[in-house]
Amino acid sequence: MNIQDIQAIELLLSTPKKIAIIPHRNPDGDAMGSTLALYHFLLKNNHFPTVISPNVFPDFLAWMPGSENVKIYENNKEVCTKILEEAELIFTLDFNALHRVGEMEQVLKKLTAPFIMIDHHQSPDDYSTYTYSDVAYGSTCEMVYNFIVFLGKKQDLDKTIATCIYTGILTDSGSFRFPKTTGTTHRIIADLIDLGVENSLIPTLLFDNSSYNRLQLLGRALQNMKVMEDHKTSYSSLTQEELNSFNYVKGDTEGIVNYGLSIKGIVFTAIFIENKDEGIIKISFRSQGNFDVNQFAREHFNGGGHINAAGGKSEVSMEETLHKFENLVQKLEI
Repeated sequence: MNIQDIQAIELLLSTPKKIAIIPHRNPDGDAMGSTLALYHFLLKNNHFPTVISPNVFPDFLAWMPGSENVKIYENNKEVCTKILEEAELIFTLDFNALHRVGEMEQVLKKLTAPFIMIDHHQSPDDYSTYTYSDVAYGSTCEMVYNFIVFLGKKQDLDKTIATCIYTGILTDSGSFRFPKTTGTTHRIIADLIDLGVENSLIPTLLFDNSSYNRLQLLGRALQNMKVMEDHKTSYSSLTQEELNSFNYVKGDTEGIVNYGLSIKGIVFTAIFIENKDEGIIKISFRSQGNFDVNQFAREHFNGGGHINAAGGKSEVSMEETLHKFENLVQKLEI
């Protein structure tokens, strides 16, 4: 962030304010970690913050400090709309285009309060008054840490804020394996651990808390996996019927896409998940090395994200979607 924006934000935050903090729809660990970290920081500085998620977040994130206070827009639109309309400042975290909040977009477009965007995705829209956007970072949580430092408030970091930031960095870095995990990332992690983060417990809470049904669903996704060996590509799929048969709940498919990259020689993988309520096939893409899944998702599946991790969607049937994907892959040079 430039010094002028930092000074302007310092002035905005110099007196107590009603502040809304918003993650993207279907929030992940980085979205919830960054919003809750900012929530606790603003509380500590005598503001009146509220985190409003467009829809419910996964159960495996419900242990995070402050998660019980998160308002869910889809569950109580009237109350959440009133909070947004009364907010004197709006933070949007871990997304850079208002369509990423779904139905909430129509409310946000009408607001007159200043917006502050903190995000690490490519090609940000220009809706925000102040923008901290940098694709060099592996997570928005790492940027929230920097944001607090920029404001001269590093002394406000405590175990609660650090726990939220740690969670987002851990999840969005693939447990520190992804290429954007830098020496600076690890130095921040060391600082967070020194503040009391229980770094041996958090991975257990996030990754070792599966239900029997979730493990069965993972088994089905692995059974459905196809390998296009000549194209260094794998993919899997789950239909709505399969999701229903294993009593799917939000978060059960989190991370399944990564298994496709564990196959020797595979560079590009995807998972296709049917959502009949929304009338779409939700797609997650992952890659290793220089293959750009962000570009692939943007060009072919109305999506986007990062070079090695992106999402998209299809509005045709599963069969047609998979046929399209296979045809596209056969034309790729990987």
